[in-house]
Amino acid sequence: MSDAVYDLVRGDGPLVISMPHCGTGLFPGLAERLTDEALTLRDTDWHMPRLYGFARGRGATLLSARLSRYVIDLNRSSSGESLYPGQATTGLCPDILFDGTPLYRDGRAPDAAEVAQRVESYWRPYHDALAAELARVKARHGFALLYDAHSIRSHVPRLFDGRLPDLNLGTARGTSADPGLIKGVVAAMERAAAAEGLSCVTDGRFVGGHITRWYGRPADGVQALQMELAQDRYMDEEAPPFAYRPDRAERLQRVLAAVLDAVVGWRPAQG
Repeated sequence: MSDAVYDLVRGDGPLVISMPHCGTGLFPGLAERLTDEALTLRDTDWHMPRLYGFARGRGATLLSARLSRYVIDLNRSSSGESLYPGQATTGLCPDILFDGTPLYRDGRAPDAAEVAQRVESYWRPYHDALAAELARVKARHGFALLYDAHSIRSHVPRLFDGRLPDLNLGTARGTSADPGLIKGVVAAMERAAAAEGLSCVTDGRFVGGHITRWYGRPADGVQALQMELAQDRYMDEEAPPFAYRPDRAERLQRVLAAVLDAVVGWRPAQG
């Protein structure tokens, strides 16, 4: 089953890059249950493996989802609790799109039993793999660096006002990583983004989802950061086929390279 859930490319460094929302696969029979708008898979974190392909040269391990977030959202708790209480969001097995329109045709949304089955079949294998890779690199290096990679349309009025900054670093409000690591990454991001004419923010609308908050345990040697990107900086975000734009991506990749260099250049204090 795991082969259908994720792709894994192992590196020899301490960095693990998780891409939980880049998948586009649907299990058999699901497509007939979805609305026409949902079938465009608009809310996908498009092209993440391509955008971050350069990270393999930094020894990174890449874990990427094959299945759509419409099957199950791998960046939510398996219990389904809200990441942002009081704010608009989408759930573990979403029944609406980001803009609030229905994901399923009438009466075709999953019941509690189906949600539980999806957790066991699709959510758990991804998280088992992520936990295993973090344990592997920690055993080798003494610590693990988790970078959770995301992107979203630059304008989603239901989720945030106005245009999203180009780069949105999440640190679970300073709790998911060592303060020194956060300081170094923020400085590198701000410096590189300014040089490229891009905007950035730390712990703005997106402070880090379940993966960042759950696995980020600095005291136990696992540092975690989330990066949310505005999609119009590297692709056509408005309509299918949501094409990758190398001419736009190059600038963004230079900033991401500076960010990842700051991440992999960090070392825990010797004490």
